[in-house]
Amino acid sequence: MGKKDGLITKGRYELKFRGVECLNCGHPLDISDKYCPNCSQANSTKKLTLKDFFDEFFSGLINYDSKLLKTLYALLLRPGRITKDYVNGKRVTYTNPFRFLLSLAFFYFLMFTYNSRFDDWDQAAKNFDGTIYNGSPFKFNTDSGAIELDSLELEKQTEVTQKTIDSLKKVNPGIMIGFNKLDSLENDDQKLTSKLKNLDSLGVFMKDLQDKERKKDSLMNADPKAYFKTLENKSGMDAFSKKAEFFGLYIKKDTLFNFEQAMAKYDIEETTTNKMAFNFSNSIWKVVSEPGSWVNETISKLPFVIFFFMPVFTLFISLVYIRNKYTYTDHLIFSFHNQSLLFILLILSLTLDTVFNIDSAGIFLLIFAFYLYKAMRKFYGQGRFKTIVKYIFLNTVFMILAFFTILLTFTGSVFTYN
Repeated sequence: MGKKDGLITKGRYELKFRGVECLNCGHPLDISDKYCPNCSQANSTKKLTLKDFFDEFFSGLINYDSKLLKTLYALLLRPGRITKDYVNGKRVTYTNPFRFLLSLAFFYFLMFTYNSRFDDWDQAAKNFDGTIYNGSPFKFNTDSGAIELDSLELEKQTEVTQKTIDSLKKVNPGIMIGFNKLDSLENDDQKLTSKLKNLDSLGVFMKDLQDKERKKDSLMNADPKAYFKTLENKSGMDAFSKKAEFFGLYIKKDTLFNFEQAMAKYDIEETTTNKMAFNFSNSIWKVVSEPGSWVNETISKLPFVIFFFMPVFTLFISLVYIRNKYTYTDHLIFSFHNQSLLFILLILSLTLDTVFNIDSAGIFLLIFAFYLYKAMRKFYGQGRFKTIVKYIFLNTVFMILAFFTILLTFTGSVFTYN
């Protein structure tokens, strides 16, 4: 028996260390069992040494790398084949498709946010104040959030334009190639002046609206506690919007960080509606003041969103291939494998773009489009015409679902960003 080379291995796996019962789960073992058939633990009674510990570590690492390389090879070079192997029971050879996709999604969005310029948006938001930029007659009012028209600056610019034209006529009448063209220019300037006067009228209208807002704000500022008490007697969306407006004003004015501070400062009751109104206003304020941080945080949630999106999309695949032998889970595995390849290609594209300062996303998306068609042909085994029709339909559904999923994700993030 000592010469049975197929049973003898070095170290703690030698035959003399084999047991007749698994030390982990107690399952009965034969001396020929290198691993427990019940829990897969090594059948060895030898005490673990430091060398054995590192041998097992590197063995497991090499085994994982082997699975990873085989998965990558099959995904890149054998469209649809990896899914067919997996659903037919050949699963130890490849990595788990669900875990693999999640890892790729995290890695891609981490690279994407690292290479983005979203953080610059925060600084831009801080620099966007109520000053007039480059002599423009427009300015941004940070208190009301409105674009205002400065009528004094408007009149000043009009006068400067007229004086410039008059001086050109006196000093050098031929500088604009004749008086006729100067007259034409003057007429154009008169038209511009007329348009600017219309804008001035718009500014007056906006000023009236802002005056009304200031009056309402003055009522709040006179006695904020009493003003909020009047809102407590109201109900519905109108009450909610007015409460949100109240919180929006004082979150900025008094630098309120949480609802508890608002309760203590303005004697507000702890109700669900009041808390929701505060959180809504607080989220909106943070999105406006920290747009870059908000985008980065929202993007970080997308890997989890994918795991809600893909099962919904798979429903359409199962409907399109309803007469096929595959189950819903088989269709889901097919979706996960293809989405994994898409992330692999996007990661390669992002890496090339960063290193060589190019834009290669379009090329890699074309590669994926061709791969997806080949994967559908290989996995479902249908003809070219049927596959093309289903390919177009499913991609259209995918784009529509992706658009609404991203829209809902960012919209929901606006209301919940804290």
